[in-house]
Amino acid sequence: MSTAAIKTPPHCCADFCLIPMGVDSASVSPYIAQVQTLLKESGLEYHMHANGTTVEGSWDAVMKVIGQAHGMLHDQGVVRVHTDIRVGSRTDKHETAKSKVASVERILSGK
Repeated sequence: MSTAAIKTPPHCCADFCLIPMGVDSASVSPYIAQVQTLLKESGLEYHMHANGTTVEGSWDAVMKVIGQAHGMLHDQGVVRVHTDIRVGSRTDKHETAKSKVASVERILSGK
């Protein structure tokens, strides 16, 4: 089988933690704020939390915006950017970060 024929999943949910390295301060909040602005402009569903961001959309769109975050910071002179990514996809049903949390919360509530 040709690898060109292999498709990427139509939807995924990724959690990523982007870390600009070698910057002048231990605080990277200004860089993360810029990444959040990029995510907002992308039109993808996303949710920032204390240790990263969850983003949802097509596989290609999610990976593109994470790559754009790297490129944006490199363009500003950040020479090294490290990102840890956990990504999941399903083909049996459309699942969102919100629906995954709601499923566990239903179990916890005894419903």
